[in-house]
Amino acid sequence: MSPKNILVLGLGELGLQIVTSLAKSKPSSTSLTVLLRPSTLNSPPASKQAELSSLASLSVKFLPGDVVHTPESDLPILFGPFDLIICALGFASPSGGLQLKISRAVIAAGVETYYPWQFGVDYELVGRGSAQPVWDEQLDVRELLGGQSKTKWVIVSTGLFTSFLFEEFFGVVVKDDGGKGVKVRALGDWGNGVCVTTPEDIGRLTASVVFDGEERGKGGEVVYTAGDSITYEGLADLLEKEMGGEVERVLWTVEHLQKELNEDPENTVMKYRVAFAVGKGVRWPMEQTYNYQKSIKTVDVKEYIQSRVKAKLV
Repeated sequence: MSPKNILVLGLGELGLQIVTSLAKSKPSSTSLTVLLRPSTLNSPPASKQAELSSLASLSVKFLPGDVVHTPESDLPILFGPFDLIICALGFASPSGGLQLKISRAVIAAGVETYYPWQFGVDYELVGRGSAQPVWDEQLDVRELLGGQSKTKWVIVSTGLFTSFLFEEFFGVVVKDDGGKGVKVRALGDWGNGVCVTTPEDIGRLTASVVFDGEERGKGGEVVYTAGDSITYEGLADLLEKEMGGEVERVLWTVEHLQKELNEDPENTVMKYRVAFAVGKGVRWPMEQTYNYQKSIKTVDVKEYIQSRVKAKLV
């Protein structure tokens, strides 16, 4: 039986894709609502207004609320009417501990099923004490959810946004020093790699899991997804083939990256580089993914390079 009342928290880059896919996939008997700050609803910028109008045309409802500033004891009142909640607020929220706050409130409200903000790496395999301290809170959320039986939970692991792999600030794929070719930097080892998925595919796959009766009946599990699972060596080989020229290859060892982080300990990007260089919990086989097992097509790295990256690197 499909959920009757779904609430999605947040409407950022990922939240928009999740809500859009849910709206297009849901049966008419399912109500879909997005929780947004009152200021966003009352005076949205032009770009957000267009998004809201588009979603309203898909019968999406909007609920004013601010999970950051609302006391935790009041959140169950907001959450109570819903039988499935998806958190799409992510790390962009300014408040440390927000994911735990939301998770506790969801449980207190007696919500039947919860999809926490765990769209990323496998935090359990990464373990505590990684170079990226915000990941420790994700483990706290898993322990909280796993230690209770009131609310079923489903975690959708997606890896990185595919675009992140090609962001110049991340430093993995950049133009070479001459500005005419491509340089690939491996984090930790050439055999290391990452899973990547586009936000559009994450939205489609999340909606598929939500309305998949078999998956919904389980709960208490991690559903692995990925648009692609690729090593840094494989990425360099692929770029050479697609760009038609030799790619400069540079290895950034864990020691090198840790030294950089020690010199700039508050640098968020450097924290990510070290965490990914360690190579734990950031890549899993495509054969293990929900989309592979269900034969759902996703955008792989080759297609992403051809459609969105190639022109920028030429």
